[in-house]
Amino acid sequence: MAFFEMHYSSRTLAMQVAVNVIIPDRKTAYGEEDKPYKTLYLLHGLSDDYSIWMRRTSIERYASEHGIAVVMPSVTRSWYSNTAYGTKYFSFITEELPALCRSYFKGMSDAREDNFIAGLSMGGYGALKAALTYPERFGGCASLSGAMGFPHHSSRPMNAEWKGNFGFEMENFSEIAGTENDVHFLAKEALAKGAEMPKIYLWCGTEDFLIKDNRDYRDLLTSLEIEHLYEESEGDHSWKWWDLHIQSALNYLLDK
Repeated sequence: MAFFEMHYSSRTLAMQVAVNVIIPDRKTAYGEEDKPYKTLYLLHGLSDDYSIWMRRTSIERYASEHGIAVVMPSVTRSWYSNTAYGTKYFSFITEELPALCRSYFKGMSDAREDNFIAGLSMGGYGALKAALTYPERFGGCASLSGAMGFPHHSSRPMNAEWKGNFGFEMENFSEIAGTENDVHFLAKEALAKGAEMPKIYLWCGTEDFLIKDNRDYRDLLTSLEIEHLYEESEGDHSWKWWDLHIQSALNYLLDK
């Protein structure tokens, strides 16, 4: 394996960005040098950055076991959105970053079935949002303790930070429902369009404050007859559990 810390000037964001990238040894992974390798885009949560998965988990070891590349970007507290104030983090994650990584790391496959996206909490939401918006680009996605229910907290007012991400004119969370920032809506839309659905893995701990949101999303996917794997077990909103269950997510996405 090789580990890169990449800094470059993003055209989409109009600023310098930092990205961690793990690249597999292609001979070790496949026994041949010219076979493209699979890639996982791995997203951070609300209070973290591009470095957190390397610091708090053994993701490099797990990537080595599977022979995959892993790309870990930063998006600050943007909720993986094209923000109301004009910074296009969602476009950065789904368009610019994959294209740039494939230009720098020539072994990365551009095939749908070889590209996956996963994350925790805010990043779990971002992974579902990316895969359901562009099911033709991602063969699978995984959400650990995903924060996917906030558009349906209708009685909760939005503060300035949330308005900056989703719309200055918005007053409460219910106004996000039914938009491109609502992963409940995106699942229904992808299905209605007849898209080939990505594989979906969901995990949440029974002591996690987001457990109801995750059960609600499981119930939505079940009602829509969208294939998925939902798991819940002992656990709260912490790295002990995310380090454990990212392994389950990789096994499911990669058919191990």
